[in-house]
Amino acid sequence: MTTRLSSEERATLAEVLPEWHQVVGRDAIQRSFTFHDFNEAFGFMTQVALKAEKMDHHPEWFNVYNRVDITLSTHDAEGLTARDVKLALAIDQFAGDRTSR
Repeated sequence: MTTRLSSEERATLAEVLPEWHQVVGRDAIQRSFTFHDFNEAFGFMTQVALKAEKMDHHPEWFNVYNRVDITLSTHDAEGLTARDVKLALAIDQFAGDRTSR
């Protein structure tokens, strides 16, 4: 079983994942991405899906046209773990310069 992040690890989250924020009422992190169009959003989601499948760690997400909202939490641990941080870092890399600001 995976263990939840320690207090020390949580203290570095804002530094390591500056675009992600805590979900109110849950031990989870969330980030919204906006792309130029649906094709870019879907391509991004495909990359994330392939990585998530390799990690056997699947995000909660929501997509409408060019927007993708992703929430990460490890269900088995009932909260944030190193797996969430690792996947969030990969997601940030996939988004790269694709997102519109």
